[in-house]
Amino acid sequence: MRLSGMLETLDARLAQAHGGELGHLDFLQVLCKDEITRRETVAFQRRLVRAKFEQQVTLEEFDFTASSKLPAAQIRGLGALRWLHAGESVILFGPVGVGKTHVAQALGHLAVRQGAHVRFAKTSRILADLAGGHADRTWEKRIRELVRPDVLILDDFAMRQLNATQADDLYELVSERQGRSLIITSNRAPSDWYPLFPNPVVAESLLDRLINTSHQVIMNGPSYRPNKRPKNPTSKPDDPKIK
Repeated sequence: MRLSGMLETLDARLAQAHGGELGHLDFLQVLCKDEITRRETVAFQRRLVRAKFEQQVTLEEFDFTASSKLPAAQIRGLGALRWLHAGESVILFGPVGVGKTHVAQALGHLAVRQGAHVRFAKTSRILADLAGGHADRTWEKRIRELVRPDVLILDDFAMRQLNATQADDLYELVSERQGRSLIITSNRAPSDWYPLFPNPVVAESLLDRLINTSHQVIMNGPSYRPNKRPKNPTSKPDDPKIK
């Protein structure tokens, strides 16, 4: 009957029942809860694997004190996931190393915990994958796989100039995902994305649709990465290696 959650706790629950801790109805209810818990745990782990996060990070472990310029209240507010339920998107932009990818994956992790299906990928890899679809005629299948998740995280968006095919692929992806959330990280402000598109009409259509339905978070300040760098236990406090 595929009730392994019950099977795993059956002996313990029987011992509780024999000891008078559980009545007949309580015994059945607890066993059902054990099974539900097991199924929820398995489903969560499956969604986590499918998300393909680079790192398993959470919003709770992000160091908001790393920079006074970080919009801590705005980021914590996004943790409520109202944007996800409204089908809106999130754009995190700022200089290299301020923690954009951490926050993006942490928001994705929260969404997974709430039962959402999430996919994380570098934007360059998404574009390369779609280019492969043009080559072997599997583009339709590949784009459907990117449209399906409740949240698609595009990391390192707008890193470089796009060619016409890449711009068209992004347009199709954003258009097909209308009503489904995106999380985008970028080193450039959204206003600086337009010149990267070879066709101004495509740029205007795509970015207007994307930017106007997104929560924009400016993440500024010094690099967050040195705070996560392992300390050398043999180094002295004045060792230049740990400065």
